[in-house]
Amino acid sequence: MRGVYCTTLGTALLLSAAAVVQAQTPDNPPATQTPAAAPAPAPPPDSPLRQWGTEFDFMFDGYVDANLNDPASGVNGLRAFDVRSDTAHVGMGMVTIDHAPAPVGFHLDVGFGQDFDIIHAGNRDPNAWKYFMQAYVSLKPKSWHGVELDAGEFVTSAGAEVIQTNQNFNYSRSLLFAYAIPYSHTGLRLQFPVGSHFTGSVQVVNGWNNVEPINSGKTYGFSGAYAWKKVTWTNTDYVGPEHPGTTKGWRNIYDSTVAVNQTDNFTWYLNVDYGHDKSVGPGASTWAGVAGAARYAIGKNYAIASRLEFYDDHNGFTTGTAQTVKEFTLTGEYKISGWLMTRAEFRTDWSDQPFFEKNNQPSSAKTQTTATLGLIAYIAPKK
Repeated sequence: MRGVYCTTLGTALLLSAAAVVQAQTPDNPPATQTPAAAPAPAPPPDSPLRQWGTEFDFMFDGYVDANLNDPASGVNGLRAFDVRSDTAHVGMGMVTIDHAPAPVGFHLDVGFGQDFDIIHAGNRDPNAWKYFMQAYVSLKPKSWHGVELDAGEFVTSAGAEVIQTNQNFNYSRSLLFAYAIPYSHTGLRLQFPVGSHFTGSVQVVNGWNNVEPINSGKTYGFSGAYAWKKVTWTNTDYVGPEHPGTTKGWRNIYDSTVAVNQTDNFTWYLNVDYGHDKSVGPGASTWAGVAGAARYAIGKNYAIASRLEFYDDHNGFTTGTAQTVKEFTLTGEYKISGWLMTRAEFRTDWSDQPFFEKNNQPSSAKTQTTATLGLIAYIAPKK
C-alpha cells in the first residue's frame, strides 16, 4: 500500500467549511396595516454551497485502529480502506462538485488520501487520475422522458456499500466490497426508468478500476433496480475481457442486493455475489459470498449497526489464498453535530487458512480482531 498524502492544511480547509453552512434565518416580514392576509414570508436564502445550479460537498474521513494480532508490518489483512493498524491515518479528503443535467450536467469527485491510492492501485492510468473518484458529464433532455446518458469515470453499480464512509452502515467495508466487485468503471452509462418502480442501466466500459483500456475489448454492464415502498431489489451483472493485452478469458460478476427500510429507525440489507474469471489458458477461477447488515437509529444522534458475512475465494483469485473467510462487525455511531460524526467499531475475521499476520510472522494466524475509531466530516447544502 502506498503512503497517505495528508497535510494539515488540507484537513483544516475541509473542516473549516462547516462555518459557511450555518442556518440562516430570514428577516420577519413587515407588519400589515389591514387585517388582510399577511404576505408570504421571504424564502430562505440559498446555501453558499449551492451556486449557479451547482452543489459543492466536502468530506473528510480519518481513523485510528488497533489490531490485536500486533502485525509487524502495521497492515490489517482483508480490509478495503482501513488497512493501517496501530496508528492514526487519513482515509480521504474529498470535494464533490455536482451540476444536475438540465439537459447537460457533470459530476466530479476529487481528493487525496489513502482511499484514493487504493481504488487506483494496480492500474496503468496516468498518475493524475489517482486524485479522481468520479468524473463524468451527463445528458438528460426533457424529450428523453427521464433517460440519462453519462460519459466518463463513475463508481460501479454492484454492491451494497459505497466508497464514501458516511453512506454505509459500518466504518469498515465488507469482504464482498473489498474483493468480490470492482470499484469503478470508465465509459458510457445509460440509465432509464420503466414505469414508476423500475430503473434500468446499460453500460459499455473499459473494464474494472481502470480509466484507460487494458485490451481492445469492452466490458458490458447491466443493472436493474425495482423499488417498492420500503424495499429495493437491485441486480447487476458485468461481463467482459479483463486480462491485459488480450480479449481471451472473460470475467463475469453477478451482484444482487435487497435493501429494506423496515421502519424509520430500522434498516437492513442482504447482498449476494458470484464471480467467475476464465483464464487465458485452460481453467477458471470462482469466488462467491453473502453479507447481511442491519442498522438501528437511537434518537437523532446515535445508531448501532452490525454486519455478518461469508466469503469463499475458491481458487485464491481475489485474496491471493484459496480460503473461506467469515467476519462479524459491530459499529456504534454518534453524531456530534449535523456535519460531524464518529464511529467506534469492533471486528473479527476468521479464515480456514493461516492467512493473517501475527506479531512478526506473516500468514501465521487464522483470526484477526481489530478495534477502530473513525471520524467523518461531511458538509453539503441542505436539500
